[in-house]
Amino acid sequence: MTFSPRKKLNRYVLLIYKPVHICERSIHMSQVFIPRLFEGFSALDRLTSRVRFAGVIGGGGPPVLLLHGYPQCHATWHDVAPTLAKRYTVIAPDLPGYGKSRVLDAGPWHKRAVGTELVAMMHALGHDRFAVIGHDRGARVGYRLALDHSDRVSAYCSLAVVPTLDVWPAVDRKFAKGAFHWFLFAQPGDLPERMLAADPDAFLDATLNQMAGGIENLHPAAVAAYREAFRETSVRHAMIEDYRSAYDVDADHDAADRASGHKITCPVMVLWADERLVASGMETGALTASDVWRRWADDVRGFDIASGHLLPEQAAEAVIEKVIPFLDASLQSDANN
Repeated sequence: MTFSPRKKLNRYVLLIYKPVHICERSIHMSQVFIPRLFEGFSALDRLTSRVRFAGVIGGGGPPVLLLHGYPQCHATWHDVAPTLAKRYTVIAPDLPGYGKSRVLDAGPWHKRAVGTELVAMMHALGHDRFAVIGHDRGARVGYRLALDHSDRVSAYCSLAVVPTLDVWPAVDRKFAKGAFHWFLFAQPGDLPERMLAADPDAFLDATLNQMAGGIENLHPAAVAAYREAFRETSVRHAMIEDYRSAYDVDADHDAADRASGHKITCPVMVLWADERLVASGMETGALTASDVWRRWADDVRGFDIASGHLLPEQAAEAVIEKVIPFLDASLQSDANN
């Protein structure tokens, strides 16, 4: 009999959460699961000119914006956000179009546009200067936000990402095989949308299996939230548009900053997972993620984390251990300036 992670996971979820009747059609999975992951947090529901942001907010102290990656939503922070909330005000939205955040127009939705709406959201919450921690796609939004809104971002931390402009020239067949969705999603028209619509659960589960070294390594409640969102046509389209923008507009914005010498002015920290670094200059064999980020900022520090790609979920304790001292030092420095 062929082993099916999906069947095993669903059985585990049903056994654990049966008392709240998650099988009833009248109850959405996110309504059941997400509050359990973020005990003590409040629901985030904030409207800007182009996005209705959903997510969670909790804690108290200096504001920290958490930005998730693909193919996830704010649930990815379930092991990180509660600890950070003991020291900071934590805002963890779903990116525009992801999860339950809904875009109000057709775009364009490049990272600059996303960053602008996040600034508007934070302003509406009363935060005009804040730290940013981003993973995967959220890290790409985060560094664009730090470049475009240096007056807003007090510190920036990238989890498992180097800038897009540095990745494209170094792409090889090994990268293309592992990150095939970069190229599938970049296709014009609606071909990617039609292909993903054929079996959303199978595509998502295969993606998470690859990223996490087995979907069973992720919290069942988070997986349920990812599945619920990925079944929505508009969510899949938003994810595809995210990658389409990386192919052209985002890279163009990066190139313009590189040409002008524009850099990130706040402190930067990169936490690199136990995975291959693909970036221009990697042929030397000595390149690190910190080296790449020093092309974009002067104040950079970096650490390797023994983990798969999904750092917030697979190595939460290690992330917290590095993030808190970085935030404390950066915020103190920011307050003194």
